[in-house]
Amino acid sequence: MVVGDFAIELDTVVVGAGPGGYVAAIRASQMGQKVAIVEKEYIGGVCLNVGCIPSKALISAGHRYQEALDSSVFGVSTENVSLDFSKTQEWKDKQVVGKLTSGVEMLLKKNKVEILRGEAYFNDGNTLRVMTESSAQTYTFNNAIIATGSRPIEIKGFKFGGRVLDSTGALNLKDVPKKLVVVGGGYIGSELAGAFANLGTEVTILEGLDTILNGFEKDMVKIVEKNFKKKGVNIVTKAMAKEAVETDNGVTVKYEVNGKEESIDADYVMVTVGRRPNTDELGLEACGIEMTDRGLVKVDEQGRTTAGHIFAIGDIVPGAALAHKASYEAKIAAEAISGKKVAVDYRALPAVAFTDPEIAMVGLTEKQAKEQGLDVKAVKFTLAGNGRALSLNATEGFVRLVTTKDDNVLVGAQVAGISASDLIAELSLAVESGMNAEDIALTIHAHPSLGESVMDAAEAALGMPIHM
Repeated sequence: MVVGDFAIELDTVVVGAGPGGYVAAIRASQMGQKVAIVEKEYIGGVCLNVGCIPSKALISAGHRYQEALDSSVFGVSTENVSLDFSKTQEWKDKQVVGKLTSGVEMLLKKNKVEILRGEAYFNDGNTLRVMTESSAQTYTFNNAIIATGSRPIEIKGFKFGGRVLDSTGALNLKDVPKKLVVVGGGYIGSELAGAFANLGTEVTILEGLDTILNGFEKDMVKIVEKNFKKKGVNIVTKAMAKEAVETDNGVTVKYEVNGKEESIDADYVMVTVGRRPNTDELGLEACGIEMTDRGLVKVDEQGRTTAGHIFAIGDIVPGAALAHKASYEAKIAAEAISGKKVAVDYRALPAVAFTDPEIAMVGLTEKQAKEQGLDVKAVKFTLAGNGRALSLNATEGFVRLVTTKDDNVLVGAQVAGISASDLIAELSLAVESGMNAEDIALTIHAHPSLGESVMDAAEAALGMPIHM
């Protein structure tokens, strides 16, 4: 190994080029800082390469396949429908992931961010090494933003490899499996279970809790469960996964329910029980950075660690492990380094599960609001009353607004149904801006559109519904 014999000076260094890191680097450069970004594997991080983006590509492919198999409700007959999964994977990798990651690299270069390939290790609070297989270079820095993300948790009895997959492995399968067991029914497990079910796989979900998609409202989850049942997905709750035993042609998954041991055979088992922060091989202890018991970095409202001039964002800090949260925190940290008086505010942080149908929420639920002492009401408008949903043959779901009783201020919202991931954006803006139901109701929405359901829900919250 060739080691650099002198230290190169940097103003701000960003470690990790995922949706937190690359956004931080670009914003820091825009604020006049001299910036370098260190990445050991993927420009764009897990999200763009082996997470959020490729999973949505497979979800979309599954929807197209199902529509091709049966669109008789529209009077469209289809025959001899086939799936070439190798072409699906090629489209996902080249036309979706490839374009996005090359685009991110172009944006970094356009914003004069120096890209350093290698693995970063902090020597102390102002020095780090960037190492490759053949060399190492030392850099000094005035400020740092750590955005190293997370990795899948491996559980006892389910060592990754062979027919035991993490989400990355499942996304890169060469063929659609005939049978798949998913251990963990959170949003990652449920999304990919739905994707493979749509592609023709017989799926079983093993969930340790009493419900899948924990954290979402029960009536939203019931709609997803109903659709899973239609697709033949078997959901086993309160199940403790014990062991995966590979066989000649597949894998046997052993699990326990109500004290009774059961087993199921499949082609593969995918484990999605959570993610672990990538903080253990960075040398953070040499910087005086304090950690939580879970290995997360302690930060203040600007993302500043106990080291003062070093910031941390994304999956390695407390809070939801969401790409858009990381990007938001990235801008706050970069601007804080430049002296702006900024601070994080998560009250309008949306959460989305790209299931069938999609479910999304922002702000407080009715229960959470009441627990905080707010006097609120919740009003729901079903998509069955929306013209555009009817024309799409997608009337499952609803828009629900949680508003204060005295002045109808929106404190939270939940959407279940087609395009919930898009509809939640307007409601996030409304929560962020402190709007009330009248503000939304008086906003003219295009007709016919799914967005009208938000306006209809607002009118219902005011006690003057038109389409209910």
